[in-house]
Amino acid sequence: MRTELTDTTSSKVDRALLEARRAVGSPTMGLVLTLVVVTDEENAYDAVRAASEASREHPCRIIAVIKRTSRGPHRLRQTRLDAELRVGSDAGSGEIVLLRLHGELTSQAGSVVLPLLVPDAPVVAWWPADAPADPARDELGVLAQRRITDAQAAADPVGVLAERAASYAPGDTDLAWTRLTPWRSLLAAAFDQKPLPVTGAAVESEADNASAELLARWLEDRLKVPVQRVVTDGPVITRVRLETTAGEIRVDRPAGVLASLVLPGWPDRKVALKIRSNAELIAEELRRLDADEVYASALRGRPAQASLSA
Repeated sequence: MRTELTDTTSSKVDRALLEARRAVGSPTMGLVLTLVVVTDEENAYDAVRAASEASREHPCRIIAVIKRTSRGPHRLRQTRLDAELRVGSDAGSGEIVLLRLHGELTSQAGSVVLPLLVPDAPVVAWWPADAPADPARDELGVLAQRRITDAQAAADPVGVLAERAASYAPGDTDLAWTRLTPWRSLLAAAFDQKPLPVTGAAVESEADNASAELLARWLEDRLKVPVQRVVTDGPVITRVRLETTAGEIRVDRPAGVLASLVLPGWPDRKVALKIRSNAELIAEELRRLDADEVYASALRGRPAQASLSA
């Protein structure tokens, strides 16, 4: 069921949500959290779709905050709130509220969203692009226990990591870090099978890849060895090499969903290492609401050595 409200208020949106739930025969809520998606019109469709897919694992109320800017004269900029509500089969496993803020209301997003949060449930804020410099102090970020950004969507993906480190607060995370979960799990498993002293390492990826930079910092933080960044044609991270006293531990993923794991003295093995969608990444992040101390340590780590051409 879809309902559109023009020039409305938060209280009217809340009442319309209740009426919509009654109309589709689900007056009670089994929602576990509120996911606030802060985006623009250009990225709204993809972001809401990813959030909706993630809600199949985590039933939630998705509130998409879309700030609309007018290019006309100041006197023509109308301050109003338009809303679109999706409940039932149109909203997957939860509810979707699209809020389009016009005029001066764009600077009061917090007061608009606050009455629409699911009562007594955690709040997660996600900026698919154009994240604030300090998410924890943002007007919507202060409402959330978990704040998700994406460094890879920034104009300077690697450079923005310094900004993320300076403003880090418990609850902050970034999808550039979430993309590394399969890589970190695979490398940790490789060490369990072949515990060897590491003397050096290298991470190979396309240029300006924030995930590769974070992986290099994580390896240097954990292994206490210098880690080089090597530029390749991609896509994304293509190889990680660890130099050990017995030979090289290597994970190769030139393309596709399979990677090769090479351990000294062992036959090469194929392992699954696909590039995951934003829906899968958001679903992973919604599984935890506590502070990610490992991410914080890697984020604040020393930048990797100057990139080299492969």
